[in-house]
Amino acid sequence: MKPTLFVLAAGMGSRYGGLKQLDGLGPNGETIMDYSIFDAIRGGFGKIVFVIRKDFEQDFRDKVLSKYEGHIPTELVFQAITDLPEGFTCPEERAKPWGTNHAVLMGKNVINEPFAVINADDFYGRDAFAVMGKWLGELPEGSEGKYSMVGFRVCNTLSENGSVARGVCATNENGMLTDVVERTEIMRVDGEICYKDENGEWIGVGEQTPVSMNFWGFTPDYFKYSEEQFVDFLKENIDKPKAEFFIPLVVDKLINSGKATCEVLDTTAKWFGVTYAADRQATVDKIQSLVDAGEYPNKLF
Repeated sequence: MKPTLFVLAAGMGSRYGGLKQLDGLGPNGETIMDYSIFDAIRGGFGKIVFVIRKDFEQDFRDKVLSKYEGHIPTELVFQAITDLPEGFTCPEERAKPWGTNHAVLMGKNVINEPFAVINADDFYGRDAFAVMGKWLGELPEGSEGKYSMVGFRVCNTLSENGSVARGVCATNENGMLTDVVERTEIMRVDGEICYKDENGEWIGVGEQTPVSMNFWGFTPDYFKYSEEQFVDFLKENIDKPKAEFFIPLVVDKLINSGKATCEVLDTTAKWFGVTYAADRQATVDKIQSLVDAGEYPNKLF
């Protein structure tokens, strides 16, 4: 069975403004998602599932899904902050989504095969999809607790226009993930790559440190574990308006409890994307250079 690609596209892009997932950046108005879907198809994925907010469903169907008809099957699921387990009610003051792993949970009823998770607004590159597609496609049938992530070097994932959020990773001698911590502010400070810790202090991190760009590979049992951990998360955090249920939080607990392993799939690829409005032109230029080099056709779909 071919793996599924699960695209997290529910965010409005608060730092950028507007539906950045629908912003045309390629020579014929292609979005970053279009390049991800194109790379996923040639990487061996068999279905695409998007998680979006219900309020822009029609816009998404018209501008995104219609392009992929005849190329690959697609499906939509929806994320809402009110979608909580039995026994929990969303506080009225809650405005922020519950985080990336809450979005992943929205796919539990439509994904029954190994799957990869990506952000809609990150350009990962052809090799990342080829590596992940091969890894997922070679898993023995019925595998459980076998996870992976594409690890980008932190120096290849920064924005020149502000801080970025990354999952900072540690690995063992076998290339297995041993620790991942979501750092919501990473940038160069006086020439050194640093993250801001819980006390507001800037902590230096090596240029080659692997980081998560939210390109994960999971077996379907991940949904069960996520549901269990989300209940625990809500018990502690439901009244904290900015608390988020991140993917690295779940993965970290599973690997440290011995319930799962997570292989870091190394890549030297340079990530790029539109975190800030000022990133847009540089992203347009980088995509055009890849088209000029023959990495992508002038028109994808």
